[in-house]
Amino acid sequence: MAKLRKEEIQRKILHFIFGTIMPLGIFYLPQFAVPVGWKYAPWTLAPVILAAFLLGFILTETIRLQVQVAHKLFSRYFGSMLRVEESNTATGATYINAAGLICSIVFKNQPAVACMVLSTFIWGDAVAALVGQSIGRIKIGKKSLEGSLGCFAMSMVLYMVVFPFVPDLLDAFGGKTPLLFAIVGSMCVTVFELIPLRITPHLVINDNLFVPVITGLLLLLMYPT
Repeated sequence: MAKLRKEEIQRKILHFIFGTIMPLGIFYLPQFAVPVGWKYAPWTLAPVILAAFLLGFILTETIRLQVQVAHKLFSRYFGSMLRVEESNTATGATYINAAGLICSIVFKNQPAVACMVLSTFIWGDAVAALVGQSIGRIKIGKKSLEGSLGCFAMSMVLYMVVFPFVPDLLDAFGGKTPLLFAIVGSMCVTVFELIPLRITPHLVINDNLFVPVITGLLLLLMYPT
């Protein structure tokens, strides 16, 4: 059994925190838009906040990658938490923030869908990495079967155990997650996370961007109208 690095655990803790606050914010912020004095359409509050964060991420990434001094400082304090491929490219956090922004707009009429797909993807992906790196033996490309099973299990737990206790989230289903809805959502996150979305031989869409969006679009077909 491989031993997980402390930095990898810290990275996943940040993912778990981000994977809780952002989806819940997308779902609940429209309800607080009017009370806090937001003058525009309530659903726009979450995208505006996420867009501001994304601009901050992009600015930070640009400085990190273009300014040598900034790159060295960032590497000194945070380099151990980065994946090898993130040393010279944008980090996963930037892509996840972008995915949250896209989902908050695409699913503006069903923010519960955005909340569920983002939560299951971020938590499922984090668990997949932890399981895969610690006990993964059967490889599926760059991932592992054990990690994928961990992702599916985590997603099912969220759908069947956690989401029913999140106030208002499952009102469209009477407060309970339909089993088929949970299975489809969990399978989509698990399978799509394994398959790179390759546009050209040299252009691959980051899975943090497309998995929540595609999964959400499929779940909309099963969502009550």
